[in-house]
Order: sequence, then C-alpha cells, then structure tokens
Amino acid sequence: MAEHALNCEQSAAETVRGSAAPTRATPAPREPARVRGGWKQHIARQLKHRDQRQHALFQGLISIYTNLMEKTTLTKRFSICAVRPLEADCSSDSLRCESDQLKKTTGELAYKVLELQKQLKTHDCFLEKQQASLVEVQQDVVVVEVSRQELRAQVEQLEERNQVLKREYDALLERRQGAEHSFMKEDARGSQLLVDIIYVKKQAAAHMNTCNERKSRAREAKLQKELQTATRSMVSIDSPLSAPSSRATSPTKKSQEVAAEKGHTRLFRSVSATSPRILSTIRELFERKRRGHSTSSLEEELYFPPRICICARVPARALQVLDAHEEGINAVKFRSNSDLLATGGTDRVVKLWEVRAGTLNYKGTLDGPTEGITSVEFDPMGMRVLAASYDKSAILWRLDDSIPKLTLTGHRRKVTAARFSRDPHHVVTGSLDRTVRLWDLQRAACVQVVDVSSCCSDLVCSESCIISGHYDSKIRIWDTRSVRSMEGWSSPGKVTSLDISSDHRQLLSCCRDDCLQLMDLRWSNDTLCFRAEGFKCGSDSTKAVFSPDGSFLAAGSADGAVYIWKVSSGNLETRLPDGHSASVSAVSWSVSGDYVVSVDKRRRAVLWSDF
Repeated sequence: MAEHALNCEQSAAETVRGSAAPTRATPAPREPARVRGGWKQHIARQLKHRDQRQHALFQGLISIYTNLMEKTTLTKRFSICAVRPLEADCSSDSLRCESDQLKKTTGELAYKVLELQKQLKTHDCFLEKQQASLVEVQQDVVVVEVSRQELRAQVEQLEERNQVLKREYDALLERRQGAEHSFMKEDARGSQLLVDIIYVKKQAAAHMNTCNERKSRAREAKLQKELQTATRSMVSIDSPLSAPSSRATSPTKKSQEVAAEKGHTRLFRSVSATSPRILSTIRELFERKRRGHSTSSLEEELYFPPRICICARVPARALQVLDAHEEGINAVKFRSNSDLLATGGTDRVVKLWEVRAGTLNYKGTLDGPTEGITSVEFDPMGMRVLAASYDKSAILWRLDDSIPKLTLTGHRRKVTAARFSRDPHHVVTGSLDRTVRLWDLQRAACVQVVDVSSCCSDLVCSESCIISGHYDSKIRIWDTRSVRSMEGWSSPGKVTSLDISSDHRQLLSCCRDDCLQLMDLRWSNDTLCFRAEGFKCGSDSTKAVFSPDGSFLAAGSADGAVYIWKVSSGNLETRLPDGHSASVSAVSWSVSGDYVVSVDKRRRAVLWSDF
C-alpha cells in the first residue's frame, strides 16, 4: 500500500513536471513590433505584455501546486489507513522517513511559490509606478507641445511685424534720400539765388549811385549857372534911392556929379545871389544830398552829446535786482547819454530800460528776430538800436518804433556781433561763418565781405579800421579801404569779447583762459594781462568793458560775481559777489560813470553804483 502511494506520488510529480515544462517553454504570442503611439506607448505595451505572460506562467504553477497538495493530502490519508493494518510488516522508522521527505519537498515548493508571489507583487508595484510616470510624462509632453505651438505662433507674428517694419524703414530711407537730394538742390539754388540777389543789388546800387551823381552834378551845374547869371546881372541905383549907412561907404556929391557927367552908372553885385529864393534852393540841395536814401530822418541826424565822464565811480553795492527777461540775457548796452539801457536775450526780444534815480524802469520792447539776441548797440546819435541774432541776421530799429526798420541778411551762420562804424550809415557784422561784412544802411546792402580763417566772436570799429576777435585766439585788424589784414595779436585763449577805450588808444579782450588782455594800439607789443583768484570766463560770449574814463576794467565771472580791475596798477579793485546766482554774461558801464549793469544766463539784471 505504501509502495502504491509512493508510486502515485511519483507519477503526480512527473505529471507536474510534464505539465509545468511545456507551460514554461510555450512562447507567448508577441505583438507586432510597430510603434503605434510613440516609443513611450510601445514600452508601456511591452510591460503589460510581460506582466500578462508572467502571470499566466505562475497561474499554471499555482494550479499544479494546488492539485499536488490535494493529491498529497489524499495520499497521506491513504497511507494512514494502510499503515494501521500493516503495522507488523512495515516498521515505523521507514514511514517516518518517507513522511519527513514528503514534508520537506512540499515546504520547498510552498516557499518557492511565496517567493514568486512576492516578486510578482514587486513587479506589479514597479509597473504601476512606471505607468503613473508615463502618464505624467505624456501630460508634460502635451503641455510642452502646446507651449511650442504658441511660441511658434508668436515667432511667426514677430516675423510678419519685422517684415512690415523693414518695408516701412526702406520706404522712409528712400524718402529721406529723396528729401536730402531735394534739400541739396534747394540749398544750391538758394545759394545761387543769394549770389544773384547780391549781384543785382550791387548793380542796382551802382546804377542808383550813378543816377544820383548825375542828378547831383546836373543840379550843381544848374545852380552854378544861376549863380553866374545872377553875378553878371547889373542893377542901376539912383541917388534918391541910395540911403548911405555910413560915411565911409556913401559916395560923395562930387563923385556923383562926375559920374553923371560921364554918363556912367555904378556896378553893384546882384542881390539875387543872396536872395531868400537862392538860399532856400541851396539849403534844399545840400539837405537832399546829405539825406539821400538813408534809413535815418533829419530828426535822427540830430546828435545828442553825451555827458563827459571825468572820473568813473567804482560801484560798491547793488541798487536794484530784477528779472529783466523770460530767459537768459546775452547782451546789455547803455546809450551815449546814460539815460537809456538796452538788453537782449534768448527770448528773441530787445528790451529798453530807463535809468532814473538809481532804478531801471521798463520803457518798451523791440520785436522782430526769430531767434535769440547775441549783441546790442546804440548808434552815436542814440536814436537807433542795432542787434545781432542767432537767425543769421542783424536788425536795426528806431526807438520810436518797435517794428524793425531794416534787416541785414546774408550770413550763413549766427551773427555774433554787430557794430556801427565811424560813419553812422555803415554797420559791421561778424559771424560764425568766418566772415566779417560791411553794410551800407542807405542801400541796405553788403558792400564788403572779408573772409577769415576762424569764427568771429566780437568786433569793434576805430577810424577806418575794424578789429575782430576769433576762436583761434587771434585778434585781427582790417583796413576797410583796402579790405586786407594789417596786423594782429595772439591771445592766451579763445577770444570772447572786445572793447575799445573812449580815446581809441587801448583795446580790451576777454579770453577763455580766464584773463583780460589790454593792448596799446599805438604800440602793438605793449600788452598787459589781468587775472584774479576766482575769476572764470563763463562762456564763449562773455563780455568785458572799459570804464568811460579808461581807468577800470569790468567783467563777469562764472561764479556770478562782477570783477573790477584798476588799469594803472593792474590789481583787482573790487569784487561784487551779490546779485547773481548764475554765470554773468555781459557788463555795461554808463558813459556818465555813475552806473554799472550786469546780466546773467538766468534772466537777471543788476544795477550797481556807489550811492
């Protein structure tokens, strides 16, 4: 019976081996190796397939193991039943050994089954994690793909905008080139028109001068003829009509009788030569000849003599501080009789101020320039104002009219200085276009042009000479009769202003190297430099002036103070620190010597005196 059970057990084991072996050897059906949803989905499908395949393998093993256990239980029962009747034949030791061997074999199989189940659970957990990671990665891929599409759309939009901007830029570039070409043509045409206008004006002026000279010669010839005719005419005067005024001039009775006997009459100079008609004709002729086509009237020709300054008074304090303009002030000038002051600034107007009892009283405004004012000056008669402007012109006003009387155009860059020459009908201008021009106010035309190698910053007039200061640190003297440079001086720095003494013997220049240079016009080598601690030239247009008696020099500094030097000693006489909060641009000393006015770049004007 035991042998039968043992045989049954062996047959069952063989059956298990036979059934398990083909189960392991049987290959699972494989899916075609084609990727349907990408490599990630392919990996997921492979993992699922492996799980199913291994599960199927273990399912067969478990079913075989269950059958084996059932068979073992039946065999044990059969063996117990068989052992009881055959206790005599079979010893207990052999049965116990067989039972232990069966238990050992069954335990090993159960342990292997548990180990395989644990591995199966581990693989299931790993597979779940891989599946979750795969889902997350797929979601990230979707998000990244959406972002990529959005960025590509933005790139396409930017490319379209760039294309549009490039087309617009090309169109603007073509328009700019066309505009530049047109501008160059118009500029050349304007230059040619200016040359033609100047030539036509010169021709017209020459023709007018010829006609005027011809008419003047004709009038003079006619007048000479009338005078000669009146001189030759004879007048007979009878003795009753003669009324002797003195004993020396009255004829005696004897001489009258002798003359009567001879039948002669006495010759006298015709009274027509001194008649009121002839005198009025001569007066009108000379008045017309003197006035000609001048911009000034007889009323302007009247000369108001200035007050004579015997000794200038050094100012000590500020009498008045006011905001004279809306913007910075560049120029200031007293009239010859010291009762009127003119200021010009970057607000494009010239303002007139009446000096009365130590105060500046606003009197009027002169309009006209389209840009800022660089310099102002009164004519010798004090009835006209001349100003230079940034708008490449010089403007002339009458004091009784705020509208410009005359505008002198022809410079190509801003005019830095405009001065009356010794002849009140001529004006000299200097510009940054490196030219100095002489203008005839009667003809309103430029009569001389002097080309210079450097920009002109300021100029003054003396007799038949023009003295100009330049940015190349040179001071040049020009002879207006020959239009040539006679001589010049070298300055320590860029020249910002010039002023000439009242006796026309000394020349004052202000330089950018923070010094004033004084030159004697009679001795070209005699120069003096005036410096002071703290004095700094604030700009390329800072103005320095003489006192009316020539004893002092005054200039404004970049620190807002006014410095005054004494000429005889060369030392600083005084420093006026109060009144300005910005760089002082110009100073003017009244001809009477009583007042000094300074202006700065922040529209402020200060009246100084020692009262």
